[in-house]
Amino acid sequence: MNFIVKNILRFIILVLLQVTIFNNIQLSGFINPYLYVLFILLLPFETPAWLLLFLSFLMGFSIDVFSNTIGMHASACVFMAFLRPSILNAISVRDNYESNIEQGVYVYGFSWFFKYALFLILAHHSFLFIVEVFSFSNFGDTALRILLSTIFTLTLVVTSQFIIAKK
Repeated sequence: MNFIVKNILRFIILVLLQVTIFNNIQLSGFINPYLYVLFILLLPFETPAWLLLFLSFLMGFSIDVFSNTIGMHASACVFMAFLRPSILNAISVRDNYESNIEQGVYVYGFSWFFKYALFLILAHHSFLFIVEVFSFSNFGDTALRILLSTIFTLTLVVTSQFIIAKK
C-alpha cells in the first residue's frame, strides 16, 4: 500500500477511535487513554521537521475539534513532535536509523520502542495535563494523572504494535 495512503488511513482511524471510544474512557478521573499519539510515534524518521510539526498539529487540532478542548491537544502534539528528533538522537541505535522503514516494536526491538514511546508519551501527557490545569495547586493529583495515563496509553500503544505491526 502506498505510504501516504497508509498514513492518511492511520490518521483517520486513530482520530475516529479516539473521539468515539477513548475519549469516553475515564477511570477514576485519573486515567485518560490517548491512543492518537501513535500516529506521531509511527511517522517515518526522515519526515521533515516542518511536516512533522504540521501533521502533529493537524492530529491534535482534529482531536480538539471533536473534544472541544480549545488547542490543548494541538499544543501537546506539537510539543511531542518538537521533542521527537531529540529523543531519537538520545536513544539512537548504533548504526543510526534506516530510511523508508516503518519503525515499530519488530523493527528495532521491544526495549527501543518502549523507551521511545515512553519518553514521548510522558512528554505529551505532562504538557497536556499541566496546560489543562494551568496551575500548580493540586500538583500531586496532576502528577498522578500524568503517571497513570502514561502507563495506560503506553500499554495500549505497545499492545497495538504487537497486534497490528508486521514481523
